[in-house]
Amino acid sequence: MSDQQVTIQTRDGECSAHVLTPEGDGPWPAVIFYMDALAIRPAIIEMGQRLASNGYVVLLPDLFYRYGPYAPFDPKAVFAQGFREVIGPLMATTDNAKAASDTQAFLAYLDTRADVAGKIGTVGFCMGGGMAITAAGTFPDRIAAAISFHGGRLATDEPDSPHLLAPKITAELYIAAADNDHSYPPEMAAKFEQALNDAGVTYRAETYEGAAHGWMKPDFPVYDEAAAERGWAEMLALFGRVLK
Repeated sequence: MSDQQVTIQTRDGECSAHVLTPEGDGPWPAVIFYMDALAIRPAIIEMGQRLASNGYVVLLPDLFYRYGPYAPFDPKAVFAQGFREVIGPLMATTDNAKAASDTQAFLAYLDTRADVAGKIGTVGFCMGGGMAITAAGTFPDRIAAAISFHGGRLATDEPDSPHLLAPKITAELYIAAADNDHSYPPEMAAKFEQALNDAGVTYRAETYEGAAHGWMKPDFPVYDEAAAERGWAEMLALFGRVLK
């Protein structure tokens, strides 16, 4: 397993990223991993490594690069202090539209790598869920599969709401939601799925009963191992079928 740290030039500055690759020479399909709001930290890198070990070049960018340097966060400490107070200033530096702009640079970077070939997927968690879908709608000729785990605000009145891109999406989607998530209530899920249905998007949406927002993250207090393993099985099945 290789973990290479690179710097990618975007329209707004220099974005640091981890590139995680399997053992061997490749080439492999690639997956862009959109982090949650707790940013780059050991648990996220380990998740990227697990995905890479299944035969993908995983690009894990620091979406908070516009904010400047910051120390890795301990999720339990952040939730104890107050999530919005600690993370709010970093979250304010990005959004779906900025992530879409960044994705253009991410794709250009992947195009320079000899160990990347074939189709590209996206996966996002929490904040990153909407970004993964936005990438699919912004670059339909490049993104073949997109996955959102406990992604919030997927259908809002904002101009960069992911559901507005449904008519442009050609990727196959998997949407995994928590059953008690104020950032993605049932009425929002219905609105998002209606947009996908109207656009003829191939997708599957599931609600993980008993799982809380953030259940996939092993360093979150709400981590649910059984639900997380179910999520991993779904992710690897979709990427394996579509990207490989």
